[in-house]
Amino acid sequence: MEHPESSPAGDRCRRCQFLMTDTIIQCTGSIEGGARETPMRLAELCISTIPESGQDRIFVLVNVAPGRWEMDDYIEITGETDAIQCSVKNGEGKNVGVIHLYTSEMKGETMHFEDGTSQAMEMCDAGMQLTMSWKCVEIPPEGSQMPNTVVAQIHNQGLRRLNSFDRTGDVSALTDATRMLQRAVDLTPPGHPNLSGRLRNLGLSLSRSFQQTGELPVIANAIAVQQKAVDSMPPGHADLPALLNNLGLSFACRFERTAELSDIASAISALQRAVDICPHGYPGLPVLHNSLGSSFLHRFERTGDLSDIAECISALQKAAELTPQAHPSFPYHLNNLGGAFLRRFERTKEVSDISDAISALQNAVETTPQGHPESTSRLNNLGAAFLRRFDRSKELSDLAGAISVQRKVVEITPRAHPKLPSWLTNLGGLLVRRFEKTAELPDIVEAIAVFERSLELTPKWHPSLPITLMSLGGSFYHRFISSGESEYLESSLLYYKAAATSTVGLPQTLFIATKHWATSLFKHRPQSTDLIHAVDRALGLAASMAGLERTVRGRHSQLENTSGLGPRAAAMACNIDRVDKAVEWLEQGRCLVWGQLNNLRTPLEDLRLHDETLAQSIEDISRALDDAGTSRQQSHLSMPLSEKISLEGEARVHLDLARKRDELLKQARAIPGFESFLMPSPCSAIMQHLPESGPIILINVDELRCDALALLAGLDEPLQIPLSNFSTQKANTYRTILDTQLRSHSLRSREVEPRGVRPAPIKKRGEDLSVHRVLRGLFEEVVRPILDALGFSKVDRATGEVPPRLWWCPTGALSFLPLHAAGIYTGSNLECVNDYAVSSYTPTITALTDRVKNHRLVDSASSGLFLTSQPNVYGAQSIPGTTWEIRCIFEQAKERGIKALKLEGDELTVAECLEHMQAFSCIHLACHGSQNAAEPLQSRFLFHKGSLELGTILKSNLKHADLAFLSACQTSTGKEILSDEAVHLAAGMLAAGYRRVVGTMWGIGDKAGQDVATSFYEYLFTRGGEDGVDTFDGRHSAVALHHATEKLRLGLDVSDKSLLTWIPFVHFGL
Repeated sequence: MEHPESSPAGDRCRRCQFLMTDTIIQCTGSIEGGARETPMRLAELCISTIPESGQDRIFVLVNVAPGRWEMDDYIEITGETDAIQCSVKNGEGKNVGVIHLYTSEMKGETMHFEDGTSQAMEMCDAGMQLTMSWKCVEIPPEGSQMPNTVVAQIHNQGLRRLNSFDRTGDVSALTDATRMLQRAVDLTPPGHPNLSGRLRNLGLSLSRSFQQTGELPVIANAIAVQQKAVDSMPPGHADLPALLNNLGLSFACRFERTAELSDIASAISALQRAVDICPHGYPGLPVLHNSLGSSFLHRFERTGDLSDIAECISALQKAAELTPQAHPSFPYHLNNLGGAFLRRFERTKEVSDISDAISALQNAVETTPQGHPESTSRLNNLGAAFLRRFDRSKELSDLAGAISVQRKVVEITPRAHPKLPSWLTNLGGLLVRRFEKTAELPDIVEAIAVFERSLELTPKWHPSLPITLMSLGGSFYHRFISSGESEYLESSLLYYKAAATSTVGLPQTLFIATKHWATSLFKHRPQSTDLIHAVDRALGLAASMAGLERTVRGRHSQLENTSGLGPRAAAMACNIDRVDKAVEWLEQGRCLVWGQLNNLRTPLEDLRLHDETLAQSIEDISRALDDAGTSRQQSHLSMPLSEKISLEGEARVHLDLARKRDELLKQARAIPGFESFLMPSPCSAIMQHLPESGPIILINVDELRCDALALLAGLDEPLQIPLSNFSTQKANTYRTILDTQLRSHSLRSREVEPRGVRPAPIKKRGEDLSVHRVLRGLFEEVVRPILDALGFSKVDRATGEVPPRLWWCPTGALSFLPLHAAGIYTGSNLECVNDYAVSSYTPTITALTDRVKNHRLVDSASSGLFLTSQPNVYGAQSIPGTTWEIRCIFEQAKERGIKALKLEGDELTVAECLEHMQAFSCIHLACHGSQNAAEPLQSRFLFHKGSLELGTILKSNLKHADLAFLSACQTSTGKEILSDEAVHLAAGMLAAGYRRVVGTMWGIGDKAGQDVATSFYEYLFTRGGEDGVDTFDGRHSAVALHHATEKLRLGLDVSDKSLLTWIPFVHFGL
């Protein structure tokens, strides 16, 4: 980051001839015959210039002793000034005495600076005589240095004014302090031994000014000054940790205002460095650990990353452990530690965290001296902990205790206290909680009054403003529900909207407010145009919360907090007959991470025609972001501090890349015709590149309603098909039954034969828990209504006719269910999906339409098939059938004259596999697969000589990728909590560039895997390349898999075990 340099001292000195310092007004006796007997009360010194240069300057006089007043400031006299008039005024603003000074005479006084000068004043009151004394120093010409004694005096005067502000809260004292300290810095030459200390104090004064005004240029100046202080300090200097602490705290302070992740990353980096360089026994180490812990807490509240709150607690525990219990800061550290445990409890609901929080907070309150200025803050935190325990225990006594503590906090807090608004908000929240339990009207009435008072006291720039607005909206909504009076609903919607559209506050807060706004509108004002705006805003905030500045893991972690948003938004749209918005919102709200990866890899040819340099810049920075997002490590507690510091450096680079890309995209969107460049597509654009061979079926499953949205080439908008007989409850029931059956048959990995069939699940009398029930329910309640609406008819198998294509794009729990196998397999009326269509899946519409839009033929040089088997991986079940599988396929390829390469077991390293994946258009991996739901990019294929991770594949340049056959297990099984993110290997291979992928939903038998694979290629090898070109490609892969699984199915019975044998094989993509 670039920091603005202060103006050179010489530039300022050209405009200033003198400085008057050490100004003292002293009563030197009564004038003979005077009548004054009462003591004189002097208040200020007024300086007027001749000729006039604008408004007079006023300086406060401090009565330091009887008959003696001092001015804790200095007076600048510019070169344009001929003379000054110094007027002493009393408390009523009346002149008491005056003195006139001519600059021509003052020049000689500078020769006697140490001695100073004094002169009797002309008195307006005949009762007393005042004498004014001062010291005068000439400002040297440019290039010369001011005497250090004078600069030190100005600096010390600034410190005294800063201390005065800290004691009294007088903002004028802070303004004076900043001006004086800035002056001292400007007059201190580079390399001076006192420069870093003076920069430090100026930075502290600027930071306090920012806390008063909230003006961003002020904190930017503070950071620049403190960075210069750090840079000017020699390595190893004892003061360097303190300077780094100040710098880190200023970054954290700006983060609280802007929520810019780069600021909190810079804060953590500075504070980690401060801790790292501290010598053993450094007395300020507890303070540094506390600052570091607080910064990790700030980032946790922004990102929700649990590793940050763990680092926070670790640092705060060290701060408390290093502080003696009798030390005044011990309760301070305990209070912060208790607050951190409380934050983690709010996220994880671990009982031990709330117990530790209350223990630490109670200890902090008990060890805080009575009347201590922080006692209210610590009581507030203890009250919050009681509330969180009430959330778990539901004991009204906990809630009553929290309210009692919070009332006391509010009562003893001065009106001007900066934390009073947030404490009022806390009290209001407690009253709302009690109203929710008891429905006592006085509680909600008081809550509204408390929130309104909080809002009145909250500055418009403060990041907590949307919290107060949202709380008011919620309180008025409660009032509306209890009374039915519409005026309360209107107030609720007004405050929710204000919170949702606020320009300050954390994205998480704004997201919650926007959800409340949208939900209330949908329930009570569904035809309001604000509903569309509210949902658009919610989806945009969800995307920003999982932005490109995070790792892929971090984005998935954040998306757990917004899970279900897309389906809920689509259900709202269907309810108001806006099927176009339903499609748009599902696309925006699902598979966000894969969509981001796809955006980073999107060809920029259209933009390149308009601005080649800009397009290349976006491409370069996107490539760097792609690499950062998929390769950056995650910090953990056991990692050495030096490594953590290095990772924070990488994180700051990552943030900078994301910011630069945003700036480049703004430039591109300023070009006419590129206004929506790389933005979510409207439904009309989505409908333009649909496959001609069949429809895409989006199936939205939400508690509000369930619908299928059919997208067909040639239609202007999607076809809405209500699924009135289906529900989220049924989807979850079918998912549970299927999962139970899979576990009872041990179908979680590829094995020679499934080991030890477990006992069937316990069921209620007469309840059907079979796979047949799942498949029948899916067919009757989901698939048949869709096929009927689209006019699909059974295909006569005897004729050899190939059924039309159909792409499934399910949401929620339906994502884990085999729609491609839905059917009735027992009884007299047998039918299934395969009778009507060839099924494929796509994680999103865009994942498919982009492949249609960017159609390409397989290059003849890369056309071919690379195969590998890895039958005996250490620690995994042996799968010898994979060797026979790829040998058989390889022989088929040779017979057909298709270029193929086969490498088995130890013949292949991971690096060599990647090279062959780049060289061949099609790959076949016959091995064990392992999905990592917590770290999706660490999902991998297990080889004899290591593991091929998805993250590694994504970083490879697979420009010829066409077909990937993953003859492994669970390669298309996602993570339940991220059901709409398609966190599985098959989707990852699509993201890596493959146009079509064959995967499995669960474990497959070794023999079944062989049979399906060989039948698949037998079919595929007999078909020519795309568009008649004599090359091998995967154009017919969906039909080939349909053919292979049908062949396997028809050779089996219809037991649950047999159904689970052929169903898992699925096709993704074109």
